[in-house]
Amino acid sequence: MRRLPALLLLLPSIALAQAPPAPPPSPAARTAEARRAELDRAFEALRSAPDEAGAALVEARIKALWAQGASPSVTLLLRRGVRNVEAQMPAEALEDFDAAITLQPDFADAWFLRAQAYARAGDNAAAARDLQEALRLEPRHWMALLSLALLQDEAGNATGALRTLEAAMALNPRMPGGQDRLKEQRRKAEGDTT
Repeated sequence: MRRLPALLLLLPSIALAQAPPAPPPSPAARTAEARRAELDRAFEALRSAPDEAGAALVEARIKALWAQGASPSVTLLLRRGVRNVEAQMPAEALEDFDAAITLQPDFADAWFLRAQAYARAGDNAAAARDLQEALRLEPRHWMALLSLALLQDEAGNATGALRTLEAAMALNPRMPGGQDRLKEQRRKAEGDTT
């Protein structure tokens, strides 16, 4: 009789011993997790940067970390798309960005860059949709917030633009010219308070 309780105590450990061990995370998963952790630290540093110069250094690091998330093929397509936007060829740029999004639909910068091409082509509705997708994938994408605020302001939604600009400034309070833009947008949304 005494053996029965002792055997019952061993059952959970026997069951655990028979369960297969969890596989270790893949190198890619470990790299992605490390990148996310570094991004979190960088965004905290961006919020607390003492001046514009310090913020610019952190911005560059954040952009580099974001870029590391792209596959080599997507990186090539995005670079070509940016060259096409700069060459005033938005249709060609859109093809490149479409291909990049097809290859890696979870890469926020591809959506952001395609939004820029749509805006250059005069399709602000498509640009706004792509900016919203970029923000769904990376809610801290302050450049997408700035672009969205500009589109909202152009569409006559000064209050929406103010909220979006405030969100961008909360992420990156030392943006060059940011405080002036915020003051001007507040004036548009709330009226002249002087």
